[in-house]
Amino acid sequence: MKPAFSVIFLTTLIGVGQGLFLALYTGEVFSFAGGNQSNPPQMMLVGALLVFVLMVLGVFASTFHLGRPERAWRAATQWRTSWLSREVIVLPAFIVMVALWGGGFLFDNNPILSVLGGLEIRLSFVVGLIAAFFALFLYVCTAMIYVAIKCIQEWASPLTVINYLLLGLASGFTLATALASYFQSLLTVDYAVLSIIFIVAAAGSRFFSLCRNAQIKPKLSAGTALGTRHLQIRQISQGVRRGSFNTSEFFHHASQNFFLWTKFFFLIATFVLPFFLVIFGWIGDSTLILIAAVLIQYMGLLAERWFFFAEANHPQNNYYQG
Repeated sequence: MKPAFSVIFLTTLIGVGQGLFLALYTGEVFSFAGGNQSNPPQMMLVGALLVFVLMVLGVFASTFHLGRPERAWRAATQWRTSWLSREVIVLPAFIVMVALWGGGFLFDNNPILSVLGGLEIRLSFVVGLIAAFFALFLYVCTAMIYVAIKCIQEWASPLTVINYLLLGLASGFTLATALASYFQSLLTVDYAVLSIIFIVAAAGSRFFSLCRNAQIKPKLSAGTALGTRHLQIRQISQGVRRGSFNTSEFFHHASQNFFLWTKFFFLIATFVLPFFLVIFGWIGDSTLILIAAVLIQYMGLLAERWFFFAEANHPQNNYYQG
């Protein structure tokens, strides 16, 4: 498939934003569970603002993929059957909940609520719990858009959902580690450990998906496209002098060397370098090294998402690529 950079930026930006929020909320859960360690209020406020900015930038990037942006609202009308419609609904809902959650830290208004059994919890914990549900469900919605396209075998796998989730968590917790280091949070070590765990888990999941996709055998061929049983078919002309929508939008047109180097780059930049940089930044208590890990990892995510789309082979390419 031909990668659309608007969708690449959308999925990576909101993925990092969702992961960062879940990391920040994890810190609140640790505090609620009775731990003596918690994040400084300033870190929670800046973190919430970063999540909001990342999500809005992702939505802004997505508008470049729309032919008629003013009609984008219509996408939400098919929520019963379409994962895209569900994403269109859940995404702004998550943004609103993050704004409410961060507003409590901005205005220093976080009252204690009494629930059944005399249990006391803060309002931010309840709002954050709802936002966390939206964040997790948004990962599922985004990934299922591609899993639901059964004719593209590279996407139609549970590994797609797992990869979207783990890559988002890995990048989000890496960013949270850098934030925690900058604000001297007592949870810096916890974030570093969780970041490393998610990076390793994401690397393993992505490796399995690469191995699976490398072994895929197309179910269709040029013969099935033409409706003939001939075993050997060679296309010598596409029937027109110029390319068409089919030949331009369903294939990436990059060289094989570029394709392979992109895979090598995203594996190194998304997993290997951040893994070591987080460890070095954690041991050396260096915020700069952790920021470098965040930036390098995001560059790797852009390459990974380009590869994700470019690797997908639409069945029509069995005919037109010839």
